[in-house]
Amino acid sequence: MAANHLSDIAQWRVGPGMRGIPSVCSAHPVVIEASMLAALKRDTHLLIEATCNQVNQDGGYTGMTPADFRRFVERIAAKTGFPMEKLILGGDHLGPNPWKHMLADEAMAKAGVMIRAYAEAGFTKLHLDTSMGCAGEPIALPDAITAERAASLAAVAEKAVPAGTVKPVYIIGTEVPIPGGAMEELDVLEVTRPEAALATVEVHRRAFEAAGVGDAFPRVVGAVVQPGVEFGNHNVIAYEPEKAKALSSTLDRLPGLVFEAHSTDYQTREALRTLVSDGFAILKVGPGLTFALREAFYGLDEIAEFLFPGKRKETLRATMERVLTEEPKNWEKYYHGSPGEQRLQRHFSYSDRIRYYWPNARVTTAVDELFGLLSGVAIPETLISQYLAGLYLAVREGRAKPTADGVVLAAVDKVLEDYFEACRG
Repeated sequence: MAANHLSDIAQWRVGPGMRGIPSVCSAHPVVIEASMLAALKRDTHLLIEATCNQVNQDGGYTGMTPADFRRFVERIAAKTGFPMEKLILGGDHLGPNPWKHMLADEAMAKAGVMIRAYAEAGFTKLHLDTSMGCAGEPIALPDAITAERAASLAAVAEKAVPAGTVKPVYIIGTEVPIPGGAMEELDVLEVTRPEAALATVEVHRRAFEAAGVGDAFPRVVGAVVQPGVEFGNHNVIAYEPEKAKALSSTLDRLPGLVFEAHSTDYQTREALRTLVSDGFAILKVGPGLTFALREAFYGLDEIAEFLFPGKRKETLRATMERVLTEEPKNWEKYYHGSPGEQRLQRHFSYSDRIRYYWPNARVTTAVDELFGLLSGVAIPETLISQYLAGLYLAVREGRAKPTADGVVLAAVDKVLEDYFEACRG
């Protein structure tokens, strides 16, 4: 049986090659294609993760089950020529989060069905996230309850792994940031206390033993902690290594483990590099990638409107605004303020909740119409300078093609480059 590529991630810091790994948390085909091309260029493994809200047994907001998501990624791998043996599929925030409005027993039963589906579909990195309260419970749960529920899900996954296949590695944690970034503007964050990180690992160790899956605990390779990075709708909290120094040092007392850093979107390359060197070896990124994608789509929208005025009934941005206002369920709880402020956040928030709408049928039609209009068009450099200024040098230097497909892939790759370079030894 082949070994899990992530099983020895704690040893990467002292060896040649990659010292950490980016975790691409997105279900957008362009983001996945760009990620595969970036990994191909560097001849390295690629970790792609689906979240519990994106992909689950009910379809999530993408309409895909875990098995569907695997087939979806495999099709993109075939298109790009990416070798499946270098692809790692992960499940992110696997727990009761999508059903936390239910009573705990019901929500956990649903979470059990979900993690079984992930394990059966061959996902080999499973983030167990049971840190949130369900109906009638406090928002944050005691560590012992969190660990007990996480271990129960690990037990389900262990039974579901197909015989003869790669065994999954697990990520645990009790102080887990909410999926998709903070819900409001932030000033400061409390870094996880070293004793809390140590206690988290120990309480999970005992819970795995009690659940009858103690033999799976050595495959726990990481713990989610808060190193002091996050983003809200309008601002980003930058990594300050000194504040996380004590937390980072606890890894000396946790052999075989690394820390997983969530919400690293919008950090600088140097900050990401420092995170990796400090032991935060798994760097989660999602909204930052689709934020760059949306910037490219909107830039192309402006270019198409200039080159082909009146050829469409409405622009992509106008279509998106119509869909966002008519179907507000994915943003209305998160964006506040005046109508103008909400409009700003709908399109340009760092939280990028607009990403939930790219699979919408009306939006995909508008995107297809935009790309159809620009098909075969060599976009003038001067328009790229005007509307896609961040990609101008890449086009001038021949690193990006001056086409609609070319600049969109380049926009996402520009973010990915920071992550892959930060993870290099």
